[in-house]
Amino acid sequence: MKKLGRNQIAARVARDIPEGAYVNLGIGLPTLVANHIPGDREVILHSENGVLGIGPRPAPGREDEDLIDAGKSPVTLLAGGSYFHHADSFGMIRGGHIDICVLGAFQVAANGDIANWHTGEADAIPAVGGAMDLAAGAKQVFVTMEHLTKKGESKIVERCSYPLTGVGCVTRVYTDLAVIDIKADGLHLVEICAEGLSFEELQKLNGVALKYKAAV
Repeated sequence: MKKLGRNQIAARVARDIPEGAYVNLGIGLPTLVANHIPGDREVILHSENGVLGIGPRPAPGREDEDLIDAGKSPVTLLAGGSYFHHADSFGMIRGGHIDICVLGAFQVAANGDIANWHTGEADAIPAVGGAMDLAAGAKQVFVTMEHLTKKGESKIVERCSYPLTGVGCVTRVYTDLAVIDIKADGLHLVEICAEGLSFEELQKLNGVALKYKAAV
C-alpha cells in the first residue's frame, strides 16, 4: 500500500475548492493547500490573523517577516490581497463569510464532531486558537490528517474521546488513505487514495462503517 504524502493530500483538497470560494487554511498541513490551487482558478485564501488573498509559499530567501499566516509561517500576497486587524478577521469568520475552512484534527467522529486542539495528555500544550470559531462559522469544514495514529488506530471514530473543537460540523475528511464525506446517514467513501488499498482493507482500518457505491 502506498499512502499519500502531505503535499499530495493538500493537492487533493485543492482540487475540490470551487471558483470564487473564500477559504481559511488552518495551521499545519492545511497551509500546504495554498501551493496547489490551480493557476486559472480564483480562490481567495484567508488567515485568521488578518490576511486575505494569500498566495503560494514564498521562495527561499524571499520571505517577508511582516507577512505571515496564523501559524507564523511566511506567505505571499496576491494582487488585490490585503491585511487587517484580527478582530475584523474574526468578524468575517463569525459572520459566516468563510465558505470553507480546512483544519487538521486528532479525531473526527462519525457524526461530524472534530477534536483538534488538545489530546488530554498531561504534557500536551492546548492551543485552540481560532479553530472553534472556524468550526462554527464556516459553511463547510474540510479536515486533513493521517488516517491512523502512530499506534495504528483510526482517527475517524464513532465518538471523539478528546475535547471537542466543534460539534457536527465536518463535511469532508481527506487522509493519506481516502476521501470520506460525513452525511446525516453516516460516512460515505468518496475515493480511495492509497495505491493498492482495497475497500475491505480500508474498512478494517477505519473502524467505523463506511458506505460505498462503486462506479458502474
